[in-house]
Amino acid sequence: MYAIAEDRNQQLTCRPGETVLLDYNGAWNQGAEVVLDKVCLVGPVGDEGGSIQVGTPYVSGASVALEVLGHEKAAKIVVGKYRKRKNYRRKQGHRQQFTRARVKDIRI
Repeated sequence: MYAIAEDRNQQLTCRPGETVLLDYNGAWNQGAEVVLDKVCLVGPVGDEGGSIQVGTPYVSGASVALEVLGHEKAAKIVVGKYRKRKNYRRKQGHRQQFTRARVKDIRI
């Protein structure tokens, strides 16, 4: 079974046992269980049987339970600005933060 759940306007494809990357949320501690109740779609995987349930906009009564594994940072990207013949150079780096979580269960 899989589900498409929404977390702060970001849609995620969730299957039990898989890990997902979410936008950083400092309120969630490592090991905490988080429930996403905005589920847009629930469907079977492969030859499981069953039907696809599509919400309008959300499937009523469906939720996805996640276990927070920790907070991480992505690889650093470097952004540079340059103006020719003006002696103007700027360099700036950025590391995006995200939260890694494991999908525990999809409840219907």
